[in-house]
Amino acid sequence: MEPIKTFELSKEYLESFRIGIEEQQNDFILESLEGVNVADIAALLDELNLEEAIYVLRLLSHETAADIMIELDEVSVNKVIREMEAIELASLIDEMDSDDAADILILMPSKDREDVISHLQEKEKSANILDLLRYDEDSAGGLMAKEYIKANQNWSVIQTIEEIRRQAENVEKIYSIYVVDNKQHLLGRVSLKKIILAASNTKIMDIYEPELISVPTHMEGEEVAEIMRKYDLESVPVVNAKNKLVGRITVDDILDLIREQSEEDIQAMTGISADVEESDSIWRISKARLPWLIIGVVGGLMGAQIITFFEEGLSKYIALASFIPLVAATGGNVGIQSSSLVVQTLASKSVFDDSPWQRFVKGLLIALVNGIVLGLFVFSVVKFIYGFDSIFGFTIGLSMFFVVLMASFMGTVTPLVLDKFGVNPAIASGPFITTANDLLGLAVYFGVAMYLLNL
Repeated sequence: MEPIKTFELSKEYLESFRIGIEEQQNDFILESLEGVNVADIAALLDELNLEEAIYVLRLLSHETAADIMIELDEVSVNKVIREMEAIELASLIDEMDSDDAADILILMPSKDREDVISHLQEKEKSANILDLLRYDEDSAGGLMAKEYIKANQNWSVIQTIEEIRRQAENVEKIYSIYVVDNKQHLLGRVSLKKIILAASNTKIMDIYEPELISVPTHMEGEEVAEIMRKYDLESVPVVNAKNKLVGRITVDDILDLIREQSEEDIQAMTGISADVEESDSIWRISKARLPWLIIGVVGGLMGAQIITFFEEGLSKYIALASFIPLVAATGGNVGIQSSSLVVQTLASKSVFDDSPWQRFVKGLLIALVNGIVLGLFVFSVVKFIYGFDSIFGFTIGLSMFFVVLMASFMGTVTPLVLDKFGVNPAIASGPFITTANDLLGLAVYFGVAMYLLNL
């Protein structure tokens, strides 16, 4: 095995590499990339423009270029495949596992996709890719690869070894050898160790392990990830409704899924309404950010209207205005804390989890404790440090108590409701909660002040 070269992407190297491309110094380009991990090469290509990146890909072997394509982010892959002819892209697809090939082809329009598939050299791969494209990309069927090692229960050990050698040409990593019957029903697994140690005429049915965890094609990717995490699996077989073996999912596929979903949740929590990258166009990034920013601005304008509504009372007790930022900030912080905790719980569901009602009661009790502590603290500061009278300090402290209760209620209930209706609850942890709590917090604050201060 060739050693992996340590690679550091510096400005100096990038500049010299670009000069090499411009001057078509092909020997320099190939030598500098020799032994470099494909993930590092993909990171290098991300720094180049499209023309330069495609030039490098065309210099490399089809196998290496295919591995790099798999490592590129979706935006970069989209740009590359739009510039390639169908026959050229097909030569790279031929070098990929079926699941990676399907992930790339799904990005293309149907007509272009069919054109690429028609140029594939292996008809079996074409059939496998078409089969994978039928499934939702985040289901077990969409995540699985069609390349795996299987053995019939009636085979002898020597026959199985020969078959493993033949099948292994298309399988990069061998985690398990799955055992099937004559109708391809999954029966269990057998380890390489058992095959090597068994006598050559031993039947697979005598040494395989029937205890095996498998997943159906329709299972959601998140559930597959949880099963693999719980049972510490490196791969898991996928079966259809008739329990026939149709593919396998490896830990690499699951890590990619977890990373993508984490990025989606982070973007949802920060109020970005679409999947965008920093390298995207100004218009695309602005379009993704604007919806929640507009909602925030509308919320701010509504907050201004609430203040205007209480303007007469505010003019009598002008000091109330000084504590508006305190109320708004505390409500937003409490809401985000509560919603983040609920979202985290929803993301790792367990049969032992509390019911929604239990979560609500627990959140209410936490809010009571926090509200009392913060209310007393604010009352003490307003009265003894700022020097206001007791009734004014009590007003600010009581307002703080009710704002904490209200914000905690919103932060707990909103993600639960969104999850119930199939909406990503992470949305509740961002601008939505902040804006809602700002408005409700102001209403509560001025409502308490009007009542206690007779405004």
